[in-house]
Amino acid sequence: MKWPNLICGTLIKRYKRFLCDVKLRNNHTVTAHCPNTGSMTGCYQPGCPVYLSRHNHPNRKLKYTLEMTDMGTSLVGVNTMVPNKLVKESILEGRVKELSGYSSVRSEVPYGTSSRIDLLLENGKQRCFVEIKNCTLVEDQVAYFPDAVSSRGLKHLLELQREVQAGNRCIMFYLIQRSDAKLFKPADLIDKDYGEALRRVFNDGVEIIVYDVNINPAEIVLNKPISFKL
Repeated sequence: MKWPNLICGTLIKRYKRFLCDVKLRNNHTVTAHCPNTGSMTGCYQPGCPVYLSRHNHPNRKLKYTLEMTDMGTSLVGVNTMVPNKLVKESILEGRVKELSGYSSVRSEVPYGTSSRIDLLLENGKQRCFVEIKNCTLVEDQVAYFPDAVSSRGLKHLLELQREVQAGNRCIMFYLIQRSDAKLFKPADLIDKDYGEALRRVFNDGVEIIVYDVNINPAEIVLNKPISFKL
């Protein structure tokens, strides 16, 4: 997945969740949209290098969007719109061997209780529900999810559990949008309920797939499977 032409700057601060001020290399300061609803723990700090995309659509209030931060050990993709696009593109290109053999891949299909599954893979009567989560918190080469208490994430786990019980294949796909993790774990110290639910639904048949990425200012590419420990 190719990035648009990115502009490098230095993060001054993030505030009101969706806003950040960035000092560009020409010493101009701009306010950018931060497309990430999470706490972003461990993937930004004032003074770190960042990369912005610029959009000239006349209806956009903010022309810049925060795409990546540089945390020293890795560039980190912080745009939460990227994982769904990247995973779908990678499946269609045959880069995810665990999800090969399906004839159709659809996005945002309604299911469960007022929910939409990120990807629904189908092959005849076979159905595979894929819920994708963006993972950016890494400590000592261990990736953790979630980075904040996630009632929405818990709801998704329970709905996948019900689909498994109905005879469908279900996947929790954790995309680590950085390249410095060697292991994935649920973040029990942040959200104990989520961790307990993940272990429970895994034992009931919900599968877990974890991948990291190769990421640079030109592109982000699905890289390799990462092992997990529950």
